[in-house]
Amino acid sequence: METKVEALEDNRTKVTVTVDAKDIDARIKKTYKDFANKYNFPGFRKGKAPRPIIDNALGKEAVLATVTDEVVNGSYPLAIDDCGLFPISKPAFDETDLVEGGKPYTFAFTVEVKPEFELSSYEPVAIELPAEGVSDAEIDEQIEGLREHYYTFEDASAATKVKADSYIDLAMKATDDKGEEIPALTTDNRPYGLGANLFPAEFDEQLVGLKKGQSATFSLDMPADPPIMLASLAGKTEKIDFEVEVKVVKKKNLPEVTDEWAKDTLGFEGLEDLRTRISESLAQQKAGMLPRLKESACLNAVAERLEGDVPQAMCEDAEATLIQDFFQQLQSQGMSFDMYLAQQGLTPDQFKEDVKKQAADITRQDLALDAWARHFKMEADGKDVTEEFVKSGVEDPAALEKEWRQNGQLHMVRQGIMRTKAVYDLMEKAVVTEIDPAAKKDEAKKPAKKAAKKPAKKADAAEAPEAEAAEKPAKKPAAKKAKKEEAPEAASDAE
Repeated sequence: METKVEALEDNRTKVTVTVDAKDIDARIKKTYKDFANKYNFPGFRKGKAPRPIIDNALGKEAVLATVTDEVVNGSYPLAIDDCGLFPISKPAFDETDLVEGGKPYTFAFTVEVKPEFELSSYEPVAIELPAEGVSDAEIDEQIEGLREHYYTFEDASAATKVKADSYIDLAMKATDDKGEEIPALTTDNRPYGLGANLFPAEFDEQLVGLKKGQSATFSLDMPADPPIMLASLAGKTEKIDFEVEVKVVKKKNLPEVTDEWAKDTLGFEGLEDLRTRISESLAQQKAGMLPRLKESACLNAVAERLEGDVPQAMCEDAEATLIQDFFQQLQSQGMSFDMYLAQQGLTPDQFKEDVKKQAADITRQDLALDAWARHFKMEADGKDVTEEFVKSGVEDPAALEKEWRQNGQLHMVRQGIMRTKAVYDLMEKAVVTEIDPAAKKDEAKKPAKKAAKKPAKKADAAEAPEAEAAEKPAKKPAAKKAKKEEAPEAASDAE
């Protein structure tokens, strides 16, 4: 088999394949024999009917058409692999004639191939990673999390106002659009934490600023996607009228970090034992997590260097793969899609947008790795491909490799190998700055130090108006009310 490759516009490639006459003759001979065994021809035993009898019974072109289909369908996948192409669409075949005995056969097809992008730089990427080992700030952060878990409440003073993150006890009466009471919402005393998304955000907004004993009366339209406390009312009422009274504002108390607390509440020998155990656990987590964090940081950094827009077809393929893998994982866990959405607090539209964003990110990362591998002349030879099938753990890796080759799928294996080589190369060359995330959080919480105000020089009479204007604060423009949009989560994990 001989192949000829011609590059066309729009990332399309034309491949012309020629199969020699000897192979064609062998295929024609085999097909006649197969037909003689497959069909009953009067006057002849199975497998003994000569060619003229078969041609008269089935039509002269029956065998040639069958051979033509076998040649085209069996040869084009091999041609794709031999030419080192990376198709991203199904091939479109030119019109072809039937094969003829004693003559070579030529056919051609056009396929859209993966575009070749360049990076803005091929210098090592610069990334930030958590420092190895465990810092005191990280241990303190974990202990703070434990304190948050073991909090208690006490009543705050009557002058305390409700804030956006307050915990309160409230009395509430709720009625539907017909004026009928809603028993599921009406209560004489209910503990409630603002910001928990149990009610719409507008509900919490009506409570902010109230004090103990103060009330609020308001109406809320039934949201299209109701939160958990209103879910059972969907389709039953268009609005809900609320009468709410703040019974008490709660003050959250965190336990003091002492040996007694570590011993009596958490079951450790003391505070030092608690810190030691936390340190050991964090060190173990980091050891397993850092390589993945480094890989992810390198992928994100190199993807930012990709020049050009990624093809929509590749993003759609990545999206389809993500969704297929996701639902297979859900099925293995025995979880429904609705259960997953509820657990994550997502709507179907948010999930869809999240998958689209992940698919676009993965596609950019893959194309950036392709550019990196091509620039540094990384290859996936036959030995690499064979080793990949051996590592798969199948019973007969050689048979599986042959099957993939016949199906025109080896380009996928070669592509994966080269991208893996590119990832390892990126990680090895990366310029890493170690950081302490817990310490950075603490630093961010500290208020910035204000510079001491220096006395202004006395302005000259001519400059006085300008100096006076400079000292007055500028008026702030009226803030526009922005619509709330929830940004979907995005995860890209290339392994």
